[in-house]
Amino acid sequence: MFRGFAVKALCFVGYTVQYGCIAHCAFEYIGEFVSCSGPSMEPTITNHDVVFSEKISRHLYRIQKGDIVIAKSHFDPKMNICKRVIGLEGDKVCTSGPSDIFKTHTFVPRGHVWLEGDNLRNSTDSRSYGPIPYALIRGRVCLKVSKIQSRLTYSLKPEA
Repeated sequence: MFRGFAVKALCFVGYTVQYGCIAHCAFEYIGEFVSCSGPSMEPTITNHDVVFSEKISRHLYRIQKGDIVIAKSHFDPKMNICKRVIGLEGDKVCTSGPSDIFKTHTFVPRGHVWLEGDNLRNSTDSRSYGPIPYALIRGRVCLKVSKIQSRLTYSLKPEA
């Protein structure tokens, strides 16, 4: 009896480890769902929108100007940011705010990208902290799913 239980427990542990490894690889190399918060990407992505971020483009260096990306914050590595790519390495970008009278420009250094929020008046982005290293990009947003508004409930009772 104990032997049968031990075999079943080991099989369960084996399947758990196997599926855990598959899930880890999928989330690390294919993509993940991300809940966005804050006003910096409005009206494109509003507060509490869920987006799918694919990670294959990042590995193949296929991030282009205009793409919306999820990146690690260089201030707090536990936090992600969602911004639009405005400039790639070697590009000349405007570093001024929307209300500045005199416009200033800079070049994006090698291995970096320039990120800005769509809501320029309410966004902390590369205009504040400069270009970020390409290595901080986690993925490219390719799908906006929806807002999280309410909890879904399921009933197991068949309807009469």
